[in-house]
Amino acid sequence: MDHKYKNWPEWLASVEFVVNSKTYLAIKVSPFIANYIRELRMKADIRRKEKVEKVTVFVKRMKTI
Repeated sequence: MDHKYKNWPEWLASVEFVVNSKTYLAIKVSPFIANYIRELRMKADIRRKEKVEKVTVFVKRMKTI
């Protein structure tokens, strides 16, 4: 097994978020909207510094993917 694939479980939530929020041409909405009839949103309160830092970490992880 390649060393690059040992940490895949930690990326699973990020991948799920991306897949569920992507708009697909066939249905013209995201799978989340198709199932729940509302937008998928990240829970983050940007008024609190610790939350902003967590979002910054999330953005950095998304860029590395």
